[in-house]
Amino acid sequence: QSSLTNSDIIFVKLHAPWEVLGKYAELMNVRMPFRRKIYYLHRRYKFMNRIEKQISRFRGWLPRKPMKLDKETLPDLEENDCYTAPFSQQRIHHFIIHNKDTFFNNATRSRIVHHILQRVKYEEGKNKIGLNRLLSNGSYEAAFPLHEGSYRSKNSIKTHGAENHRHLLYECWASWGVWYKYQPLDLVRRYFGEKIGLYFAWLGWYTGMLFPAAFIGLFVFLYGVTTLNHCQVSKEVCQATDIIMCPICDKYCPFMRLSDSCVYAKVTHLFDNGATVFFAVFMAVWATVFLEFWKRRRAVIAYDWDLIDWEEEEEEIRPQFEAKYSKKERMNPISGKPEPYQAFADKCSRLIVSASGIFFMICVVIAAVFGIVIYRVVTVSTFAAFKWALIRNNSQVATTGTAVCINFCIIMLLNVLYEKVALFLTNLEQPRTESEWENSFTLKMFLFQFVNLNSSTFYIAFFLGRFTGHPGAYLRLINRWRLEECHPSGCLIDLCMQMGIIMVLKQTWNNFMELGYPLIQNWWTRRKLRQEYGTQRKTSFPQWEKDYNLQPMNAYGLFDEYLEMILQFGFTTIFVAAFPLAPLLALLNNIIEIRLDAYKFVTQWRRPLASRAKDIGIWYGILEGIGILSVITNAFVIAVTSDFIPRLVYAYKYGPCAGQGEAGQKCMVGYVNASLSIFLVSDFENRSEPTSNGSEFSGSPLKYCRYRDYRDPPHSPVPYGYTLQFWHVLAARLAFIIVFEHLVFCIKHLISYLIPDLPKDLRDRMRREKYLIQEMMYEAELERLQKERKERKKNGKSYHNEWP
Repeated sequence: QSSLTNSDIIFVKLHAPWEVLGKYAELMNVRMPFRRKIYYLHRRYKFMNRIEKQISRFRGWLPRKPMKLDKETLPDLEENDCYTAPFSQQRIHHFIIHNKDTFFNNATRSRIVHHILQRVKYEEGKNKIGLNRLLSNGSYEAAFPLHEGSYRSKNSIKTHGAENHRHLLYECWASWGVWYKYQPLDLVRRYFGEKIGLYFAWLGWYTGMLFPAAFIGLFVFLYGVTTLNHCQVSKEVCQATDIIMCPICDKYCPFMRLSDSCVYAKVTHLFDNGATVFFAVFMAVWATVFLEFWKRRRAVIAYDWDLIDWEEEEEEIRPQFEAKYSKKERMNPISGKPEPYQAFADKCSRLIVSASGIFFMICVVIAAVFGIVIYRVVTVSTFAAFKWALIRNNSQVATTGTAVCINFCIIMLLNVLYEKVALFLTNLEQPRTESEWENSFTLKMFLFQFVNLNSSTFYIAFFLGRFTGHPGAYLRLINRWRLEECHPSGCLIDLCMQMGIIMVLKQTWNNFMELGYPLIQNWWTRRKLRQEYGTQRKTSFPQWEKDYNLQPMNAYGLFDEYLEMILQFGFTTIFVAAFPLAPLLALLNNIIEIRLDAYKFVTQWRRPLASRAKDIGIWYGILEGIGILSVITNAFVIAVTSDFIPRLVYAYKYGPCAGQGEAGQKCMVGYVNASLSIFLVSDFENRSEPTSNGSEFSGSPLKYCRYRDYRDPPHSPVPYGYTLQFWHVLAARLAFIIVFEHLVFCIKHLISYLIPDLPKDLRDRMRREKYLIQEMMYEAELERLQKERKERKKNGKSYHNEWP
């Protein structure tokens, strides 16, 4: 049928009758319901059953749970309450068939039709098979299953019910009014298929698991707020009006009182306090618990959706692979048919070139970070000589803020480049099947974007202010630029700013690109149609015309959705010791993200092809890798970036409570003075000497200034050499890293060992179901034979058939 808006476009509508659906459902081993489930309760659980009945009776007096969906608006999901078995036309009488038109749901029907189209020969020739080749060579512009009518209705769903499944999904899932309710995952699975259903199940599980992490992170932050007035370190910083700090940059940066950094010392305490170590251990354990319980949750979903025994079909070879290696063939050990073959030497050479490309792009990221470092070094001096007093007095914060914004712009620009490079390198490798291509592309894109997003954060966490030298002997880049120092209150405030700004900006940008961009495109399409045909004509367009005007699903499927959440998971766990509010920001974003994705799938995108999957694929391994990396990075953040270890060493070894085994706030008296070294102003290099002599502080030129380090005074036998306290702090840091990592890894392995992948009740249900299915099949077959025998007796016919 010709398009109403463009006569050059022809729509080919396909419909599969019952006979075709039954034939291919049997070939594809599609599992269908054949008997309602009988829930079995063991005798030893009878007492618990009585208690549960009493509890449920008591709950009846309480208000209904607001997060649960109204069951009256949901259709009866019959297949979830039935035992299933592979469909067989010979045993069709075993299956529950009320209506042949609705026996196979729309997702199953579209999957069967796509299976047929992928195997139909469209032209004489060796490789002239399948719909994908017709799409790739431009014979067809698009191929998609239709949405089930409009997602809006003039009538209320509560009074008139849902007009179709799309309308039902919009009202109870994609609408903003139900943001606090659970997701109807069974409906999502029925409409979009198991693969998309599993993504939303994982996203919902991840969001739910963020609640305890966000609560504990908020508690750590509030603990810092409540203990702020009792913090001895911040008190000493705020009262240190007589301590003059050395300039933090060459020439233009002035001397400053330590008390001028009072606000930064207080802000640092909000994130770096006594609860930080506990929170880091908690998040490392949380990541393990999240993954282990997701395996259990996935097993339950796989059981409910009949994915336990499902195995992926033998995938077809990619047309590009076939065209490249069609001259050399060998027998496929599974199908027994000849297929193109890639030589081992050719495969290795392509992998080496691809690995070299990945290494080069990582070097590009490092070069970009190096550029940001130079920007920070140059700009801090520029801001220190700025005319505006607000910027001049906060030059380091202004430098960090602008550097983070520029870094974000570079990240977004490089992401566009990385996608093209990853696509080129993946095609260069010539993967054999689509799943191999998808896994290779996913790994490259994740590696690129992870390094791109976190490289500057790693620099601030572990390198900023660590290798600067000391006044009079600063280390410089290319013997020109003096390396940037940390603020007198420490580097943690820079790390917090980096994480907070990048996380908020990236999540805002992703949400706009996911929903805002398709909304604008669809709005522009509707506007052109209204101008050309008017509002009345537009409403009379058939469904295929309306769906064609929607945006197609991303070419990489669910890749962008998963990648965004995995990168967020990394941000939430890897540097969480420096930014305890990261889980809370992630939770707020994900609550919005679920409804944004749901709205996009239901209203803005064409209906994607329903496909099956047992799990989230390669992403689970990436999550495990991030969980391991988070333990290491948090150990280094606590030991190296924060002042937790120096404070601990001072309290037990050098403070007023030395040797008493105490470490309270009274033991921190004098810590700030002990953590600062003395520098003779006359020892400044010519290019580092400040323009002011510091006479504004005492009326006469300064002779000494202080800086953060553990070094001997200028008049000692070894001027500016490391003190014994420095070596004690270094040893304590190394010991903490080793103890922390081993302890947390032991806890992680213990938890993963103690939590079984399959819940016990699910294992028992699966075993009992197998037993009951066999019994039911025998009973159904016996009933059929008895009916046939009775009919023969009535007709007066007698046959002597053996028992089958």
